[in-house]
Amino acid sequence: MKIIIFILGTRPEAIKLAPVINYFKNKSKKFNVVVLVTAQHRHMLDQVLRLFEIKPDYDLDLMTTNQTLSSLTVKIMEECTKVFSKIVPDLIMVQGDTTTTFAASIAAYYNKIPIAHIEAGLRTKNIFSPFPEEANRRITSIVSKY
Repeated sequence: MKIIIFILGTRPEAIKLAPVINYFKNKSKKFNVVVLVTAQHRHMLDQVLRLFEIKPDYDLDLMTTNQTLSSLTVKIMEECTKVFSKIVPDLIMVQGDTTTTFAASIAAYYNKIPIAHIEAGLRTKNIFSPFPEEANRRITSIVSKY
């Protein structure tokens, strides 16, 4: 059975990944689905998870007041790596252009875990507009297998 970790942290990620998560869960004979949330946007994320009846297997609950993008990125990478070492996924699946998507993808790449990136957003060809989303999306695309 293949282990797929869906990693999300924001409401838009949850909205877009929920149908995909539920599809893979319904194919449970082939896939062991694990949902990991960073809670990059705690309140809004929880609303969507309840709506789609998705219960995270791992809730990193990483947001703190006034944290920097750098500190959030490091926390996501470190905590995802801990989870990866426990359950050794065959694939991680991320969506979009958030710091959660970027940092989880880099952590998976460093651990030689294939990444599926469901992309979203406008491509501007300017890594500073929108910031940091355009760079997050582009870097994630580079390290993704699918």
